[in-house]
Amino acid sequence: MIGHRTILRTASIVGLAAALAAGCGDKGVKKDSGDKAATRTVVVFAAASLTESFTSLGKSFESSHPGVRVKFNFGGSSALAQQIDQGAPADVFAAASPATMKQVTDAGRASTPRVFARNRLEIAVPKGSSGKVTSLKDLADPKVKVVLCAPQVPCGAAALKALAAAKLTVKPVSQEQDVKAALTKVRLNEADAALVYRTDVKASAGQVQGIDFPEAAQAINDYPIAALTKAPQPGLAGEFVQSVLSPQGQATLQQAGFEKP
Repeated sequence: MIGHRTILRTASIVGLAAALAAGCGDKGVKKDSGDKAATRTVVVFAAASLTESFTSLGKSFESSHPGVRVKFNFGGSSALAQQIDQGAPADVFAAASPATMKQVTDAGRASTPRVFARNRLEIAVPKGSSGKVTSLKDLADPKVKVVLCAPQVPCGAAALKALAAAKLTVKPVSQEQDVKAALTKVRLNEADAALVYRTDVKASAGQVQGIDFPEAAQAINDYPIAALTKAPQPGLAGEFVQSVLSPQGQATLQQAGFEKP
């Protein structure tokens, strides 16, 4: 009888241990599932010229939204608009011109956009430039290696508008797909000058020099932002747009050199 009781007691202990282990396992699964559910990502497609300011705004947004991550896709506005039209998953689009935003809204892929900033061009020249370029008219000299953004890119369209206002014809050595690529050519001394945004010159932290020119006032770009209609995270998309339009967001943009909308 003693052996039989011992066997029963052992079986009971083993069964209890198994039940406890199963209970712990269930709790662990629920906890892991909850952790995954608590992490959400808002995807923002933004013009390359917004890289520094939006990166800062993204960090602030994450701080005020625990469990939320902001993922950026920076590039030329025209290329980003094309990606959105082709169905790329994104929540927010911030463009460097109304024309590129219109491409997305006309396709029914974005809500009503809001202009959140303005930007103007500057001539970027290499750090410590010898003075080969001091004004816009110098870019028309065939001996000067000039880089422009491609015409379909907002900074390229603005450059053509400014040059037309000055009645100048410039033959660039290359046409880049976004403003950062154009600026890099100057920074690496692969070009004598480039027409880029004032904010990009400022963001270079002294790696290039900027030259203002009066015709820039006739080619100022408005920057619109909108939540996308097929946003995977529609609530967060709207909140991110509002954070950009908020006083804090506007202060960050203006500190970067953008003008008030």
